[in-house]
Amino acid sequence: MPIDSFRPQSWNGIDDIVIVGGGLAGLFCALKLAPRPVTVLAAAPIGQGASSAWAQGGIAAAMSPGDTFDKHVADTLEAGAGIVDEKMARFMVAEGPARIHDLLDYGVPFDRDLEGRLMLSREAAHSERRIVRVKGDMAGKAIMEALISAVRKTPSIRVLEGYVVEELVREGRFIAGVVARPDAGQSKKRVHFPARAVVLCSGGVGHLFAVTTNPWQACGQGVGMAARAGAIIADPEFVQFHPTAINIGRDPAPLATEALRGDGAHLVNSAGHRFMLDIHEDGELAPRDIVSRGVYAEVQAGRGAFLDCTRAVGAHFPDMFPTVYASCKAAGIDPVTQPIPVVPAVHYHMGGVLTDGEGRTSIDGLWAAGEVTSTGVHGANRLASNSLLEAVVFSARIAENIKGMLPEPKTNDWGQNAGESDDLVTVEDSAALKRLRRVMSDCVGVIREREGLKTAIREIAALERGNSRMRFHNIVTTAKLIAVGAYLREESRGGHFRSDFPEQKAAWKHRTFLTLADAEKVVAEVAETAAA
Repeated sequence: MPIDSFRPQSWNGIDDIVIVGGGLAGLFCALKLAPRPVTVLAAAPIGQGASSAWAQGGIAAAMSPGDTFDKHVADTLEAGAGIVDEKMARFMVAEGPARIHDLLDYGVPFDRDLEGRLMLSREAAHSERRIVRVKGDMAGKAIMEALISAVRKTPSIRVLEGYVVEELVREGRFIAGVVARPDAGQSKKRVHFPARAVVLCSGGVGHLFAVTTNPWQACGQGVGMAARAGAIIADPEFVQFHPTAINIGRDPAPLATEALRGDGAHLVNSAGHRFMLDIHEDGELAPRDIVSRGVYAEVQAGRGAFLDCTRAVGAHFPDMFPTVYASCKAAGIDPVTQPIPVVPAVHYHMGGVLTDGEGRTSIDGLWAAGEVTSTGVHGANRLASNSLLEAVVFSARIAENIKGMLPEPKTNDWGQNAGESDDLVTVEDSAALKRLRRVMSDCVGVIREREGLKTAIREIAALERGNSRMRFHNIVTTAKLIAVGAYLREESRGGHFRSDFPEQKAAWKHRTFLTLADAEKVVAEVAETAAA
């Protein structure tokens, strides 16, 4: 098929700003760049395949009369277990209310009380009620619907759906464009899109693990692409497991939102015992990593873990939490009268491509926003509902930075043929990806230890040697960085727990910064110890 067949008929060229990803960060950045022309490359129709649309809790913002920015920052620092970048966190928190008002202007129907004021709820590890929600558990879906509508109405935003970006093009010290596979990844032809500014908003890493709440598209390709182009990756070992994925054997696992526990639901085992009270004084409202390990221990011990909402929510469940209710009913569970079986599942990656306060990466010409990044605001453990806040705050900052650096838009020639390959995108996991996901869950999961991590590193290296496909190499690169980061950090902190080093260590009270070259050295050392 000729490459021109992929070009929209009304286009004579391509914009010099290209955004990779059609989730919250990508769309919000595009809107904030308006009226500056921008092209969004999305692997699926915008909004589909984005974790943003699945977010149930909402957005955290200090907007209630008794709340302050300092309180929100303090909660963020506490949850982040000592390694939050406080300056970045203050940027995020201080700009949160303005971004909420932006979303309201774009048409997001946040919940309001009878007097028209925003309704604010509380979630785990927040000292105040500051979560802005939509119909209880539909914030992500509602936000994305509103942004998609706004994007469709904005003439300066050109959206190319069905373009799977596989490679960042580097020229000297600059990122100068991307290579994408059209037709939802089904074309053998690849297209080069030149750009003066590339904004990477490609999402998270959940699909690297066997049990996750993320869509299958969240497989870490963005981190892998950036690392292979030479970008610094920060804090890759810090993976957050949501403690209450609904344990019904679905992939991805549906989520029982944090807000249920915020509204008083209890975690019990098969004997009806509230086990979290034995572990932490805050019980079910302890930080997510602690709750995840508590749930994991009950499941591993054969006692099972269940979220009992029958008293706290009861008959109000269908109206208050329609998304969770529908998932339960589809599995034959009535959460009004029955406890919900739960299990920890990979939910969010605190690590990612290192960025500064303007969203700039360590490579000129490349910005990044959303879950693909590590801004430092989450530290070792993300505070509930700070992720959507981070996405909108820093994508807006990127837009301002790009407009300042590149005030005059230019149009490049339409993308050229970047060669052919048969590495087509499939929804069904390949045998290699299935193996990778199992290894990551078994050895780099909720609880980690040295020998298991060494096993994971060797398995990852073997899988990489046995597969030449570029998409898989992006994915396995991210897995390698996560495993190496976990292997190097000989302590337990936040979302990273080592059974052989169960305590925090003062010497490790700092962030991790890795390049792919750094990781390869560790892989080689682990291989040598195996040979010896």
